[in-house]
Amino acid sequence: MILKGYLKAMFGLPVTVRLLDPPLHEFLPKSDKDIDEVARSLNLGAKEVKDRISELHEQNPMLGHRGCRLGISFPEIYEMQCKAIFEALIECKKEKSKSAIPEIMIPLVSTDTELKILRDLVNKIAKEVQTKNKIKINYIVGTMIELPRAALQAKSISKYADFFSFGTNDLTQTALGISRDDSGKFLNDYVDHKIFDKDPFVSIDEDGVGELVEIASNRGRKQNKRLKLGICGEHGGDPKSIEFCSKVGLNYVSCSPYRVPVARLAAAQAELLK
Repeated sequence: MILKGYLKAMFGLPVTVRLLDPPLHEFLPKSDKDIDEVARSLNLGAKEVKDRISELHEQNPMLGHRGCRLGISFPEIYEMQCKAIFEALIECKKEKSKSAIPEIMIPLVSTDTELKILRDLVNKIAKEVQTKNKIKINYIVGTMIELPRAALQAKSISKYADFFSFGTNDLTQTALGISRDDSGKFLNDYVDHKIFDKDPFVSIDEDGVGELVEIASNRGRKQNKRLKLGICGEHGGDPKSIEFCSKVGLNYVSCSPYRVPVARLAAAQAELLK
């Protein structure tokens, strides 16, 4: 019902739906009370659940079994999500509501093969839902570029993508080797010493992260001239970062709702300065 509501509310506009991205540990019970509750619901012993949690534990989960890697290992997760998206779209069509066009985003790719496998999965589910309901649905499939390897391999990855969305929060973390969650302890020192002009998680590091965005944009569009490009993350609400995105030729920026007015103004100013 939530997906259907989104699709109806956006009537005819694109809606990006990112498939499951966070690492599995974020969904696991932590307290004994929660573990007991999960065990009862699955008709298992508490020890079995604790053992499984221990097996799934990762030392660095943000660089571990998350994003598209989950879709590769557990395709049923992405199949379930895609089925929900397409069935919501079918319901809108049956009600003759003008719904949005879903843009399905595969997160954390680093190779073209990952994207090909998961694009095929999305298309398979779309075909099943269309055949069952005898209704044609429109959608596109793209990916999040948030790893340096993905940016450098954009030419091959773009063969299987209708759009790139640069996840600049994670791209900044992986390019600079700095944890967004922990960097507050020392980034002010780096700004004071003029190592960085500004906090790179607030305003995009144009010389490093920005160059990766530019490389990926150029290589992606060289292979796929219709490739749609944008960024998502807090950089999408920063005027200086928006000016950079305009200069590189991105199609859109995405940001937190409260930053939308500033982002719109900055985007308009950037276009006037071209």
